[in-house]
Amino acid sequence: MEVFVSEFGLYLSYLMFAIALLAAIVLPLIKAFDEPKQLVKAGIALGGLLVVFLISWAIAGNEVTTMYTEKGVGEGLSKMVGGVLTMMYLLMGIAIVAIIYTEVHKSVK
Repeated sequence: MEVFVSEFGLYLSYLMFAIALLAAIVLPLIKAFDEPKQLVKAGIALGGLLVVFLISWAIAGNEVTTMYTEKGVGEGLSKMVGGVLTMMYLLMGIAIVAIIYTEVHKSVK
C-alpha cells in the first residue's frame, strides 16, 4: 500500500502541478488578449521587475567560499543568487513601505 501511494501519489501530484501551472499561465493570457491594455500593463510590470533585478544583480557580490566550490557554485551563480536575494529584500521593503503609507493615508482621510 505504501509503495502504491508513494509512487502513484507522486505522479498524481506532478500531473496536478503541471495542470495548475498551465492554467495559471494560459488562462490570464487568454483573458489579456481580450483586453490588450491589460497586456501592456503586465508588460510594464515585468519590465519594472527586470529593472529591479538588474539593479540588484549589479550591486550583488560574487564571493565564492570553499564550501560553495565544493557544491559546484561558481562566481556567476553566486552573483545570480545574491541578485535574487537583494531583489527580494528590495521588493519586501517597498511592499512594507507601501502598506504603511496606505494605512496612514486611509486613517488621515
